[in-house]
Amino acid sequence: MARTRRPHLPRCAVAVTALALIAGGFAAPQTTAAQATPPQNPTELVNPFIGTTNEGNTYPGAAVPFGMVQLSPDTGHNTGYDHADTRIRGFSTVHLSGVGCRIGGDLPVLPTTGDVTETDNAKYAVPFDHADERAAPGYYRADLGSGIRAELTATARTGVQRYTFPATAKANVLLNAGQALHRNRASEVEILDDRTVRTSITGSGFCQATEPYTVHTLTRFDRPFTTHGTWRGATVTTGTTTATATTGRSGAWLRFDTRGDRTVEATTALSYVDAPGAARNLRAEGGRSFDRVRSAAHAAWEDRLDNVRVHGGDPEARRTFYSSLYRSFLAPNLGSDTDGRYRGWDQRVHRAKGFTYYQNWSLWDTYRTQAQLLALLAPRESRDMARSVLQIGKDSGWLPKWGYGTVETNIMTGDPVTPFLTNAYQQGLLEGHEEETYRALKRNADGVPPADSPAVGREANAAYLEHGYAPYLHGRPHAKPGDSDFDHGASATLEYALSDAALAEMARDLGHHEDARRYAARSRAYRTLLDPATGFFRARDGAGAFTGPADPAHSVGFHEGTSWQYQWLVPQDLPGLIDLLGGRERTNARLDAFFAYEQLLADPARTAREVWVNGPYAYYHADRYNPQNEPDLIAPYTYLATGRPWQTTDVVHAALTLFTDGPTGMTGNDDLGTMSAWHVLSALGIYPVRPGTDVWGLSTPVFPRVDLTLDRRHYPKGGFSIRAPGVTADRRYIRAATLDGTPHPHTHLTTDTLRAVRDLSFTVGDAPSTWGTGKDAAPPPLDPGAARR
Repeated sequence: MARTRRPHLPRCAVAVTALALIAGGFAAPQTTAAQATPPQNPTELVNPFIGTTNEGNTYPGAAVPFGMVQLSPDTGHNTGYDHADTRIRGFSTVHLSGVGCRIGGDLPVLPTTGDVTETDNAKYAVPFDHADERAAPGYYRADLGSGIRAELTATARTGVQRYTFPATAKANVLLNAGQALHRNRASEVEILDDRTVRTSITGSGFCQATEPYTVHTLTRFDRPFTTHGTWRGATVTTGTTTATATTGRSGAWLRFDTRGDRTVEATTALSYVDAPGAARNLRAEGGRSFDRVRSAAHAAWEDRLDNVRVHGGDPEARRTFYSSLYRSFLAPNLGSDTDGRYRGWDQRVHRAKGFTYYQNWSLWDTYRTQAQLLALLAPRESRDMARSVLQIGKDSGWLPKWGYGTVETNIMTGDPVTPFLTNAYQQGLLEGHEEETYRALKRNADGVPPADSPAVGREANAAYLEHGYAPYLHGRPHAKPGDSDFDHGASATLEYALSDAALAEMARDLGHHEDARRYAARSRAYRTLLDPATGFFRARDGAGAFTGPADPAHSVGFHEGTSWQYQWLVPQDLPGLIDLLGGRERTNARLDAFFAYEQLLADPARTAREVWVNGPYAYYHADRYNPQNEPDLIAPYTYLATGRPWQTTDVVHAALTLFTDGPTGMTGNDDLGTMSAWHVLSALGIYPVRPGTDVWGLSTPVFPRVDLTLDRRHYPKGGFSIRAPGVTADRRYIRAATLDGTPHPHTHLTTDTLRAVRDLSFTVGDAPSTWGTGKDAAPPPLDPGAARR
């Protein structure tokens, strides 16, 4: 990949900086006065503790961008770490950033001293104090109440631990194969020699998912242990080398004499393929000292984050921005070993040829924001991610919905894989695979997976194709694990229609004109939900009657939301939606009520925290904007289509106040980077207002200037700058916009436009203007007959 890059620190200086993070990384729970003037290096602005309480469900541990390993402490919380907890149960190898259901936490490892008498990690958990805790990208440290210092770092497929013990003949490292965050189905541990331990762990349990996955690990210590043993259940033995368990506890303990050398280092490699795969990954990425690995991890993050250079702005805004940017690069995750092998969804071993295989697909969330951000900032990886999703379809027979590791969970509803893949196509990432992608998406859009497929796909598609809506059939027996579109028929209808619109544009571009017209007609299916008696979308039952409470705040059939929140999920046809709602004035009045706009103008931050929906799982019985969940993330940008673009800025900037520099600074579950990507894109002032296409909406940036250095293969000019000189909380209204000095009166642009410019500039002021209110200024609706821009 050819890129024009700014000069970096010399590698020796990078190493020194990384080593300095032992003392200078972010501490929980808050920043200090010394951090008021941030260092120049964006990596040092990242606070990994943001979102570690109030169900942000992030993790503070060590990972590299898109790595297979996320080595992080588990404190007993549902998804791993919670800042409110006071004891650490172990440092485990697998975590997902910001998910709402327990998964991962495989192989928690904990250093202890003395005799080993307990096998339940809830009982042998050790106290810790946040004052003695530090974290930075690729590094974590905690001084434990036992007097042991634990440090973590990572490569792509290995986690590296360094434990500094007190002087003792009984320094132990416990490897717990039989406990995790998920439901443990089976575990096996084997001590291979006096430095090496192998495990195999089978688990399941993400939300309602039941299909199992298996992860293999190999841990190599930097020196021999003096004594060892294993446990099974509550029984601890000395000298044994193997232990297995089915749904019970198993593990190994290794003892070291630290009366001389007090440090013990261990490297754990993962493989979702087999034990030989873990061994190959260890040979390829292991063998280096802790400090060298940590330095390389720091450099990897520096290389990634340095592509987005912020100038000016509030120090806390810069810290929260770079922390969100960091979290946006934590997933999806490597699924293939160093030799290219991976375990497919058919549970067979395959080899990725010509691309890197990725896994962990929270598509219902990420298709809205993160997919577009990664296409912009990490196109090489995004291409491989899109190809990985296509490969899942080949291996398993159907495209995924919500995949974890090697299995489909069927969590969430609708058809998120379509806008995910059409976005990759529209961003130019699927060159050479366009027709292959289209065929897979057409099959997905026009059918339902067979009974013997683990996927549910568009479960309600038959009714949707016949009647124009997915019926709400709550309580209908589920044929497969996971969520059912019939339980959420109203929102499934809206999401099917959005996906049909994205597929219509792809069909048009590829010359499948009959398909384009057919999918475009289906994209208007949202109209079947409008109840003329209420003026809101409502679910329809199997006979076609509107069902559930008439009050849109108490509606049924919407997944994690109400009709108030879902009514704006029609980005493919906002002019049509506005007409349905009675025109611009009535639509604006409804938007103003939804956002509590008059209160927002008086006190944006208070309105965001006290008037809008608050609480990470407060999904239902609400008539206001919910900035903590995905269904209405796009809603603030609806004002771009109603002739009031300045109100988009007002609402977006109010929502941005919810992102702060502390453990509670994440708004809702991060959902594998979705909320973080919303923050980054909204702060930049460019937002994907039509998911699955190449259209970006414009609003006022937060910073006076941001320079983006981009992949020259996709952005021939090497990137562009976004400027808003003089922007502040009070001077936030766009008065004019230019592209390379040429006036731009529109509130949107396309990816092709971004590729052609070096400078996107905004003139701002302290009052709204007429910018963006003219004819054709708003983002365009779907037009399957138009030529591609």
